[in-house]
Amino acid sequence: MRPTSFAKRMEPGVASQDAPCGAGRPIDLVHLSKYTLGNRSLENELLGLFRNQADVYIARLDAAADETEWKNAAHSLKGSARGLGAWTLADLAEEAEATALAARESVMARIREATAAVNAFIDSFMEA
Repeated sequence: MRPTSFAKRMEPGVASQDAPCGAGRPIDLVHLSKYTLGNRSLENELLGLFRNQADVYIARLDAAADETEWKNAAHSLKGSARGLGAWTLADLAEEAEATALAARESVMARIREATAAVNAFIDSFMEA
């Protein structure tokens, strides 16, 4: 028997056709399921990898000493977040790419908050 993907497990009884995929969740599970072709093991692996790397992304942003390091760190976070379907976090990382290093505090606070939400969401699956 093939394991059920996260998207199937988390489908609401009635979905609004006006709501975007993943609305109300830090990760778009439909996107993740499509990305992994519904392979639950691969979904778990990708979620675990992101969870383990999240602190590294934040540390790289915090440690950025120049504009290039800042933009590269933000770009890495953006790509990883988009791969999972963590659209809010990806959008914040994209905003960080366009933000000057000297003005990073505002966007960093929101990135930390969004990363914490994504990680908590991942943790809820790892416990299930």
